[in-house]
Amino acid sequence: MSVENASTLMVTWVKSSYSDTGAQCVELAVVDADRGAVRDSKNPSGPALLFPRESLRMFVAAAASGEFGDVRHPGAP
Repeated sequence: MSVENASTLMVTWVKSSYSDTGAQCVELAVVDADRGAVRDSKNPSGPALLFPRESLRMFVAAAASGEFGDVRHPGAP
C-alpha cells in the first residue's frame, strides 16, 4: 500500500543516525498502531510506502544483525 504524497501523512519522520548528508537516505514514521511508512528523504512530497509495523520491525532487526551484509558500509562483504 502507498500514498502519493508523503507530506500529507500527519506523522513525525525520522532518519537513521547512520545517515550521512548524502542523498541515499530513507525516513521512517509511525502511522498508527498497525502501520509504518517509508519515504525517500530527498523527496518529502513524493510517495510513501506503508507496511505493517511488524514487517518493518523484522526488516530493521535483520539489517541491524547484518543479514543483508554491512549496510553501514556499502560494498563491504
